[in-house]
Amino acid sequence: MKRLAELRKRSKKILREEKGMGVVEVILIIVVLIGLVMIFQTNMKSVVASIFSTIQSNASAIR
Repeated sequence: MKRLAELRKRSKKILREEKGMGVVEVILIIVVLIGLVMIFQTNMKSVVASIFSTIQSNASAIR
């Protein structure tokens, strides 16, 4: 019984600890973002090019 109580206490302590979780989460988010950029790279380039061409055409109308 004493060992069981000690095991429960130790398992609760392990479950409460969150050390290192932030680092792992940040790394996973960065990996996902890099993957998304690689997948949608051509789409992103065309959208950015379209936005800049619209800005340039509208900038001349302002003058």
